[in-house]
Amino acid sequence: MTAGLHTGFPGSGPAPVSNGRHSILRALLLPLPVLLLLTGCFTDAATRLAYDIETAARRVGHPENSRFTLAHHTPSRKGECDSQYKVQLDKAGALIIWCQSGKNGQASSSHSTSYHSRFVATPHTRILEKNAGETLFIELERQNGKVVISDAK
Repeated sequence: MTAGLHTGFPGSGPAPVSNGRHSILRALLLPLPVLLLLTGCFTDAATRLAYDIETAARRVGHPENSRFTLAHHTPSRKGECDSQYKVQLDKAGALIIWCQSGKNGQASSSHSTSYHSRFVATPHTRILEKNAGETLFIELERQNGKVVISDAK
């Protein structure tokens, strides 16, 4: 007896059934890239901060003048931005992080996003200089029904 799946084309006969071991392996490996993406393996420092702002915006209460302070402990992963860094929260909706080299203070890399602007407004541009490992505090407040970045330190 021949095992297989009929393809429906005349004279084609049954198509071979895939080996169960390969199907299981494929089923286990297929979600791997999606899981890596969802865990932030392919994101940059600005995008990770924007995700934190998104989460914090949901924690601001609904009554007017409700507040929530986000404490973002590091701009990036170990080895990505080990020296001083600058953070710009721009009123145009951009979030930019500049990692600075330890030697001369020039930017060694930069990351930007506007993802956070879906969840918060930024009425004033702020540029903050932070030391390596220094916590960034972002104060969110509900004003006129919207969540805004009211302060950053």
